[in-house]
Amino acid sequence: MYNDKITLTPQDILDKEFKIDARGYRPQEVDKFLDMVINDYNEFIAEIKRLKKEITYLNDDNSKLKNELRRIKANIEAAEGSASNNSSVSNVDLLRRLSQLEKVVYGKNEE
Repeated sequence: MYNDKITLTPQDILDKEFKIDARGYRPQEVDKFLDMVINDYNEFIAEIKRLKKEITYLNDDNSKLKNELRRIKANIEAAEGSASNNSSVSNVDLLRRLSQLEKVVYGKNEE
């Protein structure tokens, strides 16, 4: 079922029939079956604990990765913002230089 240590299914428990003696069910047979049920429950409890630890670890890891992703996105946006600011400053600077060159070129031609 879940792993090799778990031997009973819910249907096995439901379908289990004990042989009846003159005084009732055979105690050894009932005890043996109940031991199997107890072992399965112990395995289920251990599996649940293990899975809860794994869920906690994976949730923590997921949170760390989400935070890292947010940080990287913020860095990218900041880098793009500074790059666009630098290029706009550079464009303004280029336009000023171009304007000065036009004045020099056209100013000399008009004289």
